[in-house]
Order: sequence, then C-alpha cells, then structure tokens
Amino acid sequence: MMMAIVLVLPIFGQAKSAEAAFDLEAETAILVDAKTGKILYQKDIDKILPIASMTKMMSEYLILEALAEGTITSDQTVPISDHVRVLSLETSLSNVPLRQDYTYTVQELYESVAIYSANASTIALAELIAGSETAFVNMMNDKAAELGLEDYEFVNSSGLNNSDLRGNHPEGTGEDAENMMSARATAQLAFALLRDYPEVLETASIPVKEFDAGENESITMQNWNWMLPGIVPQHDYEGIDGLKTGFTTAAGNSFTGTAIRGDMRLISVVMRTDTRDDRFNETAKLLDFGFNNFDYVEVTPAGYIPEGEGMLNVASGKEKEVAISSTEPLETVVRRGQEDSYEAVLSLDSEQLNEDGKVVAPFEAGTEVGTLGIQFTGEGEEEYLFSSDSASVPVATDQAVEKAGWFSMMMRGIGGFFSGIWNSAVETVQGWLS
Repeated sequence: MMMAIVLVLPIFGQAKSAEAAFDLEAETAILVDAKTGKILYQKDIDKILPIASMTKMMSEYLILEALAEGTITSDQTVPISDHVRVLSLETSLSNVPLRQDYTYTVQELYESVAIYSANASTIALAELIAGSETAFVNMMNDKAAELGLEDYEFVNSSGLNNSDLRGNHPEGTGEDAENMMSARATAQLAFALLRDYPEVLETASIPVKEFDAGENESITMQNWNWMLPGIVPQHDYEGIDGLKTGFTTAAGNSFTGTAIRGDMRLISVVMRTDTRDDRFNETAKLLDFGFNNFDYVEVTPAGYIPEGEGMLNVASGKEKEVAISSTEPLETVVRRGQEDSYEAVLSLDSEQLNEDGKVVAPFEAGTEVGTLGIQFTGEGEEEYLFSSDSASVPVATDQAVEKAGWFSMMMRGIGGFFSGIWNSAVETVQGWLS
C-alpha cells in the first residue's frame, strides 16, 4: 500500500490521442518508448493474430537466458535430430541446411535464428535447452506468464504453422495450430527482450553473414529485416537495429522493429500487412511519427524536494524529522511543441513506515522511503505496456538518523505526559470561559 501526496508542476504535456494523427495500412500496430514502456500510438492492439516468426523473440529470450545462466555455452555443440535434419532441407521455408555428420555450435545456430530466421535451427536449440520442443514450448508459455504478457499462445518454437512440421509438432498442440499474440503482447515481449538481454541487437543488426553448413557448403544469410543498411536500399532506415520479421499465410506480413536516435529508442509492431514491402513502409511511418513528435523531458532533477513535503517524521530517533528527496532525475516522453500539465506525485511506502506514518530510526542516509512519479492531467489517458511501468524514481532520506537513547526516550515520554495534562487543563479553562 502506498500513501500518495500530489503536487502540481507545469511541464510539457502529452499530446491528445496519437491514434488520431494518421492511420497505418496494417491490421494492428503499436509504437512504444523502449525506456518507459509508454504507448505512443496504438491501433487495435488487443486483437489476437498469428505472429509467425516473431515467435522467435521468445525463443531468443530463452536461448539468451540459458546462456546467461550457464545452462548452455556459446561454443557448445548442438545435436541435430532426424526431424531437424529433414526440416532444415525444406527450401520453401526459411532455413540453413543442417547435417548430422557435421558440428554446429550454439553461437552459429543462434546467429542463423536471429539473422536468417532459420526454423530448424530454432528447434535444434529448443531441443538442446529443454530436451524436446514440447518441453521448450511449455517454457515459452511459462516465461510469457512470468513476464506479464497478455493474450498469447505458443504452440511451437519457430513460428511455423504446425502443419509445416509434418506431424512432428509439439505434443498437446493442434496439427494446424499457429502461435498467437496481440500487438500489445508482442510489444511487451520485445520490450522485455531488449530490457533483459540487449545483446540480442548485436546479432539482430547484422545485415549479411555466411553460414558454414559443412562439406564445403556455405549459405549467405541475408537478414530478413530489410530496413538494415545495404540490404534493400529503398528501406534503409536511420537507427534501425532489430528486431524480428514474420510471415505465414495466416499471419500475413508482420514486423517488430526497433530503432534508436539520440537518447530515444522506440519499439514498433505492425501485423498483417499485405506485402513484405508494406511491413517496412508502415514501420517507417510509425517510427517517423515517434521520432518527429516526441522527446524526453526532465520533469524534476535529482535531489528534488517536493514543496511542503521535504521532511518526514522520525520515530525513536535522535532527530524528530529527516529531509527526503528524489535520488534520480524524473523523465518522461512528451509530445513535442505542446504544453500541458502533469502532477508530480510523492508516494510514501507504508512498508517502510510505522502505523503513524513515521520512518523508524536507526536508518542510513539514502534509505528509500517511497517514489516520486508523474500523473498526466491532460485530455485522454496515458497508457503503458505494463501497469507498473509509469515513470517514477526513488525517494530517499538525505541523512542518517541514529536511534535515540533510553534517557531521551524517557524524557520525551514524560514531556508528552505533562504536555497532555497541560493541554487538558487549558481546554477545561477555555470551557469555563466560553
């Protein structure tokens, strides 16, 4: 539970509903600030659609998690099962050919997944990590729940329709099933992937790389993200460095993009566009809208002390109160060129205070006692990918306070006792004279 104290500060404000600015030729779309999770544009973002190979963002999350935890290593050899070998030779699907008499490392197969969206490579890594693709899919759904994603169903690790797996689809999933998510959930996944494993961009941003398939066979992996420089020049986009395309007949053409300019990184999702070109054209429109209309604004500097609320009462301390202030600058994303107002909100954490709302001594300087956040008061409502993502910074004590000695506590008690008697006597006399 939090005790909120509201203070009004005029600053640059959020624009009116961004959705009114323009429309995209995509069935659903979303644009998000990657630092705060604030949604800058949305179109039918809770409509659930097939996501095709954008699925691989969850597989990449679990691969990078396994690497970080030491479950697997980048130079570890990956076994190639019979099913993976056969699937890797499907030239109509995105694949690099894999042999069973040749060795491939985790790093090599991961690169084929992140750059070339190789389906069989994804399954091989899934089998390595979890023992089977069925077990890996269970991990995918469990991780989605852990990350707080909304509206999702994972049925395989690659994003193919299960029918493409020729009867080798994960147990408990339909023969024609396909991974499903909303644009909101897809953006939530991309947000979590970039937040927890930003190194994904080191590979996702590679335009072209050779894959050694064995037996003197080399495959040129051209990144399916045509907005990266030099792949399809008409789609080159400044600052783009990820993230994942997707296509199946049911899904249409989709793309989760991310780009950075200056100190602003944006995440975009467009789903079910008509053509491959369209998914990049519409992404460019969406990213342009974000970069051309929004900026970070510092609402309050570090060390900010809310007017009239800069002191917090102390229980059992040598001092009876302590100064508090924010430990970091408080920033948010605002619409460029429009002024409005926000409210700066000081929320004291009741778990750090006693029942009288006092911080109990002893404590060190820098003890966190709450947060300083902001609340939009203009037209409409601001929305974040996750309800917990609204911008806030810690508020902490400026000084340490030692616990008062027993004699000081006793004298305060005595003083309080006689003060109570005196106040009672004054009130009695006032009653006689009234």
